[in-house]
Amino acid sequence: MSGSSASDEALSSGSLKVEEEKKSAASVSHIVYHFGTSGIAVATATGITHPLDVLKVRLQMQLAGQRGPLTGMGKVFTKMLKTEGPRALYLGLTPALARSVLYGGLRLGLYEPAKHICDWAFGTTNMLVKIASGGFSGAVATAITNPTEVLKVRLQMNSNMGKGGAIREIRRIASEEGIQAFWKGVGPAMGRAAMLTASQLASYDESKRALIRWTPLEEGFHLHLISSSIAGTISTLVTAPIDMIKTRLMLQRESKRVGGYKNGFHCAYQVMLTEGPRALYKGGFAIFARLGPQTTITFIICEKLRELAGLKAI
Repeated sequence: MSGSSASDEALSSGSLKVEEEKKSAASVSHIVYHFGTSGIAVATATGITHPLDVLKVRLQMQLAGQRGPLTGMGKVFTKMLKTEGPRALYLGLTPALARSVLYGGLRLGLYEPAKHICDWAFGTTNMLVKIASGGFSGAVATAITNPTEVLKVRLQMNSNMGKGGAIREIRRIASEEGIQAFWKGVGPAMGRAAMLTASQLASYDESKRALIRWTPLEEGFHLHLISSSIAGTISTLVTAPIDMIKTRLMLQRESKRVGGYKNGFHCAYQVMLTEGPRALYKGGFAIFARLGPQTTITFIICEKLRELAGLKAI
């Protein structure tokens, strides 16, 4: 009897260990799928819309510190093709994709956990909680990945770097400006990411629920398309000015004739003083043309990948 009892205990212990290992493996795979689907979705959308991002940066750097008539996106696009060639539209693509995987994975991936923590702490997931969760995840993701954004915008403004340009630029920034230069503009970048993620995810989340409640739409492509289009429009209007300030701060080396900006507020003040309030929306159409489709592509792909991975919809 005692031998049988010991055998049963051993079997029970062995089965418990197997169950624990399965749960551990499931939890690890769940985390990988959760953040991986977000990163892949954002990287795909970034690759498709990158030329518009290059145009946006060029438009934002027009007449820095000066007033005057601005060149439209069409003319900037035509001039770039003539003087720099089609490849100029993909300047900075490598750091942009690297940033998208890391930043996108964290930005979208942290939203759900942050929302669940707020629900546990406050017993609600209302609109304010969703905005706060989005703001938190966007700010944290940007603080970690800001160096890739600095490198991206530097490359987008310089078409003469050739092969190995990214590595050379990293070395140049580190040697001439110091490691801290990789965090130039991190304040406005965090502010922009917080506002972008809060407006994007909260409006997408709420739009989905409102459409499911008030229309015949159900989880699927059409619901995701309409909800993401609404989110893209709202996030563009909210983030365009702070996106412009972030770009100026990151490109201060190219704007030395204007004088150094001390911080985001000083940059905004100087821009409005020297270029006029409308200058805060320089590149606004390019931002909308890029962010609208990017938001739509990101959410549609992310939702599909989550479905394939066995995760619930956002």
